[in-house]
Amino acid sequence: MADTPDLAAAQDEALQAISAAADLDALEQARVAFTGKRSPVSQAGRAMGGLDDDGRRELGQAINAYKQAVEAALEARQEELAAAALRARLEAERIDVTAPARLEPPGSAHLLTRVADEIVDVFVAMGYAVADGPEAEAGAFNFDLMNIPAGHPARQEMDTVYVDRDTDVVLRTHTSPVQARTMVAGEPPIAVVCPGRVFRADTFDATHSPYFHQVEGLLVDVDVTMADLRGTLLEFARAMLGADARVRLRPSMFPFTEPSAEVDVSCTFCTSADGQPDPRCRVCSGTGWIEVLGSGMVDPAVLAACGIDPDRYSGFAFGVGVERIAMLRHGVSDIRDFWSGDLRFTEVLS
Repeated sequence: MADTPDLAAAQDEALQAISAAADLDALEQARVAFTGKRSPVSQAGRAMGGLDDDGRRELGQAINAYKQAVEAALEARQEELAAAALRARLEAERIDVTAPARLEPPGSAHLLTRVADEIVDVFVAMGYAVADGPEAEAGAFNFDLMNIPAGHPARQEMDTVYVDRDTDVVLRTHTSPVQARTMVAGEPPIAVVCPGRVFRADTFDATHSPYFHQVEGLLVDVDVTMADLRGTLLEFARAMLGADARVRLRPSMFPFTEPSAEVDVSCTFCTSADGQPDPRCRVCSGTGWIEVLGSGMVDPAVLAACGIDPDRYSGFAFGVGVERIAMLRHGVSDIRDFWSGDLRFTEVLS
């Protein structure tokens, strides 16, 4: 017994260390020190092989008493420390229900969403319905029914993003396919606006983006004329840009309208008091005008392709660039700012 540790003294030391453990980490260190492989009780167990029967019995009783006392103390202290940790956590996480609420700033729709909704509201007030369609569109609706034949430059990959070239599925390059779907599915009179996102194989610069937003409109009925188109667009321009905005219509050419016209508004970023534009302006390239929409009378070939008698009905169509209107309305000089994610930009325009 002379070489065996003094388990009584070791037990007292263990109980003191366990009682003094301030947290669960310190308690684990005490457990390893007094019950681990290098602990006094382990050393005592290894010494039993050199003892006679009476010595082994006496030492075994001492080892069992040591283990029971130390393990009971460890378990009790662990429960105490766990309870103390829980109380501290509950105290730290206490919620004062009487304290004033923390008000978070309200969110808002993206500027382009708001402008698109405003554009749609203008035409809904004129009696137009709202139509929608898929962004991944069949070439038949995106091109064929819009009088854009095979081999047309607009169908090349340098202008169009193809989802599947074999099946002629594209990311729609305009919302005109929604007009085609509406004419195929219904009978005149038709008056719809088609808001949505469109895609082009283009690069970002101050006035261009590979994805942008349009609101296209279509009116088909008996005796629709260019005068109806002009009056509609003037009403739209007054509603969105104010009575002081200068607007011009100029002849153009689109595959699905004939005759066609583009509508420009004066550039508010560079035009001086004497009406002269700044040639350095990135927005209008020094011309003093910004194109905001294309329009025209629906080509009779388009009406016929969609199952509408062009001898009985006529119509007009137009397409508004939402980003261009937003730039004019809110003084945005670079279209890329809409997608920057800069909260300073969105908060100012909220």
